[in-house]
Amino acid sequence: MLHLTPPTPASAPRTLQPPEPSSCCQPTPPVTAGACCCGPQTPAAGGACCGGAAGRRPDWLLWGSGVFFLLGLAGHFATGSPEWLHVFGHTCYEMLVRTWWSLGLGIVAVAVIGRVPSELVAALLGRSGSFNGLLRAVAAGVALDLCNHGILMVGMSLYKRGASLGQTVAFLIASPWNSLSLTLILASLIGWGWMGLFIVLSMVVAIITGWITERLVAAGQLPTNPNAVMLPAGYRKGPALRDVLRSLKPSVENYSHLAMEGLGGSRMVLRWILFGFVLTGLLRAFVPESFFQHAFGPTLAGMFLTLVATTLLEVCSEGSSPIAADLLTRAHAPGNAFVFLMAGAATDYTALLSLRATTLSWKASLALPLISTPQVLLIGWLINHYSH
Repeated sequence: MLHLTPPTPASAPRTLQPPEPSSCCQPTPPVTAGACCCGPQTPAAGGACCGGAAGRRPDWLLWGSGVFFLLGLAGHFATGSPEWLHVFGHTCYEMLVRTWWSLGLGIVAVAVIGRVPSELVAALLGRSGSFNGLLRAVAAGVALDLCNHGILMVGMSLYKRGASLGQTVAFLIASPWNSLSLTLILASLIGWGWMGLFIVLSMVVAIITGWITERLVAAGQLPTNPNAVMLPAGYRKGPALRDVLRSLKPSVENYSHLAMEGLGGSRMVLRWILFGFVLTGLLRAFVPESFFQHAFGPTLAGMFLTLVATTLLEVCSEGSSPIAADLLTRAHAPGNAFVFLMAGAATDYTALLSLRATTLSWKASLALPLISTPQVLLIGWLINHYSH
């Protein structure tokens, strides 16, 4: 349970007391000042923390997407099904096989982050609005070995624990395909030279996007993070880290609590991930594949078609690397490959909807594609121009 010191405006940073090792139901909606641990009190909930039975409503998006996703899995294994159902089912199965490990690790990371005091998150990420804080967020994104769906859970959890909006978007842009395993895959497909250049350029885009976002927040054009904290004088990371490790002590009961906390904290993101899987399956089932395979040459038209394709297709990190390699080696359009990798993260509708649900602001969520996509297109055009 978070205990606030004397009230401050919602837009101002808060100083929080370290939360108890296991918090009440872990984040569902974003925590706002003056609300209980699990979100604003509502009349329907009777003012109770986390809402009573009367305040709970079915999550139709989560359960609806889950049902269609399970039907798709059943269609994958069914024989004699129509072609469209076979494609839809195969897509659902492919998404599950490619992302289960990353989603699982993301849920674990959400549970662990939930045990980390907000002050410690602020200390590790550095002061919000600072260049050093952006560098730390980008470094954390590059270091984490998760695909874009797993990293999305972590990014939303960091925002809830006090990371600034600029740090959050920089973290999301730097993360999706820069993990160690996918870096090695990409290097084997396109070579170490191109891979190294893509990583450096992606970090540049992440830093610039985060910096512009921070400036817009400072100017009042984008909302501040109501979960931000001010570190108390003389704060030390060592004791806080030891407390976190003690809260993770091995036991069946503790790990059961961690699993429930991770699932609860990931629910808001999982609903959009399942929705993205279902939508991708429908696109692949009803939109001809040739529409995405042609005209992706090293031209402006080809680059914009690449942008459209990577925006519409919910391609996980493991799937984006081979497609990017084909754009580089077969279409001879290395700039398009960079656009496919980067714009896939910047325009991903799962990320945008999760950001909207977490920040409660369309302006904050749309800042991610509106700031980063022009940079990605410019860099892609320069790569194509100077590589031919």
